[in-house]
Amino acid sequence: MNQQSNKSGVNQTISNESNVSGIGRATDMVRDLLIATLEQSGPEAFCEMLFERADQLRATDIHLDPSGQGTLLRLRIDGFMLEVATLKEALATQVMSRIKLLAGMDITDRRLAQDGHLPGVARKGKADIRIGTGPTIHGERLVMRLMPDPTALVDIGTLGLSPDQQLLIRGALQSAGGMILVVGPVGSGKSTTTYACLSILNRPELSTVTIEDPVERRLLGANQIQTDPRIDFGFLQALRGVLRQDPDVIMIGEIRDPETANIAVRASLTGVKVMSTLHASDCSTVIDVLRQFGIPPIFVAESLKCVIAQRLVRLICPHHREAYKPSEFEAELLNLTPAQAATTKIWRGIPTPKNYQTGYDGRSGIFELLMINEPLRKAIIRDNHAESLNEIAQANGLITLRDSAIRAVLDGKTTIPEMIRILPAY
Repeated sequence: MNQQSNKSGVNQTISNESNVSGIGRATDMVRDLLIATLEQSGPEAFCEMLFERADQLRATDIHLDPSGQGTLLRLRIDGFMLEVATLKEALATQVMSRIKLLAGMDITDRRLAQDGHLPGVARKGKADIRIGTGPTIHGERLVMRLMPDPTALVDIGTLGLSPDQQLLIRGALQSAGGMILVVGPVGSGKSTTTYACLSILNRPELSTVTIEDPVERRLLGANQIQTDPRIDFGFLQALRGVLRQDPDVIMIGEIRDPETANIAVRASLTGVKVMSTLHASDCSTVIDVLRQFGIPPIFVAESLKCVIAQRLVRLICPHHREAYKPSEFEAELLNLTPAQAATTKIWRGIPTPKNYQTGYDGRSGIFELLMINEPLRKAIIRDNHAESLNEIAQANGLITLRDSAIRAVLDGKTTIPEMIRILPAY
């Protein structure tokens, strides 16, 4: 299929389901209740109700975005924005001032960006809210990130990994020393996967230390360290100190610079189990990123045990869905022969108020798992580029992100537009 027809097929597929992939809308009941609370009871009661409703709707972020027609109140649910209400400017100002006051921020300064946090007000009083404000041409903008319940850990079996992938990860976690990296873009669920793995490693007979910014979840028995850039105490400084404290397991929130990467690799070579996250598009790209950090190929090959690449896809609403026959283009995306396509049904959601007119409800992970076996280890030492490493990995049974996404579509978990969204090369 040529590039033009491929692009046309993608556009047509997305167009056919545009009603289930755009911005959703909250119910009139939620909007009216919030507005009535703000107008009748004031910003204090409004904020309490807003946090409660955001938690009930599984929101990860709350946005107060100024515009020429008022301030838009929006929630991010399942990775997409949900329009809730438009607040009048005077009322929005009262709400922002109330939030900034609670967070100890300067309520008089609307010209500069500020950061703050509200402790123990989200997730039924169990979690914090991180706050960021900044100026726009229409006034001050305020965004709140609702942190996860720090006491809630996700089991590795609920992430979306296949049984074979779970078995391989558990094996890598139980091996002595080495480094395990979880990679993907911002908002792809890396922290959740890292904590799920760490909960397996966090045993009484081991000394477990985490270095995070911020500490998102509490691990009973682990020593958790919060970095603080205000006093020049970052990942690098914390890691140097921890290595002098007899650790068995170290979790680094994110490897961001060559110095941290080099120390983490060298620690994993001494027998310490190191877990971290990294920004990379897929598993084989990780090798190139580590090379760019100046780590010798032999160290990469000997330290790295496993790489987990992931994306999050929205799940088709289980209550409102319909089956249909894939088009020729969709069949090609799914690697189906004409004979297979003729007998295959795939699913899409039906927009309803229950799923906020999106056709989706919830999210799950799509995973690519790279185990560093002997053929790959030799290729890394030879300094093979990422494309060559990927070919070797697939020849040795690598299930790619695309393979996982196709399986999720064929299993009726998600849709082709979601697959296209998380894998834009298609």
